[in-house]
Amino acid sequence: MKKPMKVVVTGAAGQIGYSLLFRICAGEVFGKDQPINLWLLERNNETSIKAVRGVMMELDDCAFPLLASLNSTSDPVECFEGADVAFLVGARPRSKDMQRKDLIEANARIFIEQGKAIDQSSNKNIKVLVVGNPCNTNAYIARRCAPSINPRNFTAMMRLDHNRALTQLAQKYDCAVDEITDLVVWGNHGNTMYPDLNQTKIGEKKVADTLDATWYTDNFTPTVAKRGSAIIEARGHSSAASAANAAIDHVRDWVLGSNDQWVTMAVPSDGSYGVPEGLVFGFPCICKDGDYQIVQGLQLTEEQKAGIARNIVALEEERKIVDELIG
Repeated sequence: MKKPMKVVVTGAAGQIGYSLLFRICAGEVFGKDQPINLWLLERNNETSIKAVRGVMMELDDCAFPLLASLNSTSDPVECFEGADVAFLVGARPRSKDMQRKDLIEANARIFIEQGKAIDQSSNKNIKVLVVGNPCNTNAYIARRCAPSINPRNFTAMMRLDHNRALTQLAQKYDCAVDEITDLVVWGNHGNTMYPDLNQTKIGEKKVADTLDATWYTDNFTPTVAKRGSAIIEARGHSSAASAANAAIDHVRDWVLGSNDQWVTMAVPSDGSYGVPEGLVFGFPCICKDGDYQIVQGLQLTEEQKAGIARNIVALEEERKIVDELIG
């Protein structure tokens, strides 16, 4: 058996956290031979502390062989001490009539504090996935506040958008999702996201050769971009199980590899495809040996360039707000 790795999950008593924890402990992220020391970070109030205590009781009752230890705290520095992987799930939800700028400002305090704690006490090779929205900008905030950590180690979750696009395409073409390759969702986890099928294949056939342009514009793209709102309308709550599943997919592939398949990851830009350096941006990536690389060398159409440009504008607007807050 391997040495246990320390895994942190914030907002552990929330719906996404609850859907995530049991699958982590069952070995679905790090493998069936990797024990973990699990730490849960929750808000310091009676309701949250009581809820996380109940979640821990359930985790105990599952008798997971891979769960070497289980702890919770409301102290970020203590929680992130020596951490190898962190799922930053907890965030201020968007309330009715709340503007995105207000949401960014409300969450900035959370991710400034967590970024500083990661910088102070975590393993310097920590892998961080930000799930809490607006996830691209929250990842940027945390990264800015952790200058001793490699910026590449802060990523944001656009795998849910990727998975949504896969399913919509599989249903359209009556195929299995694992037959689809080379799909990417560029940019921001928001309404500007650009699901790109220009390189996508089903088996050996290029989707672009038979793509119904009207379906792509009027059905596929808005369905992917607005799926979260549709789920809230249908069930009265935001995506939980599907978001947890995407977080598992993201970190599993990052740690164990994506088998040379493209996956969408929001990562700090290195300037690829004209995206300003440092923006946490959705790119096509391939994961191998515990690291990721942005797929290079794609010849972009004017449509693709325009889709990427829309997301650059949106994320630069958010970055400006954040830079003023951080100072």
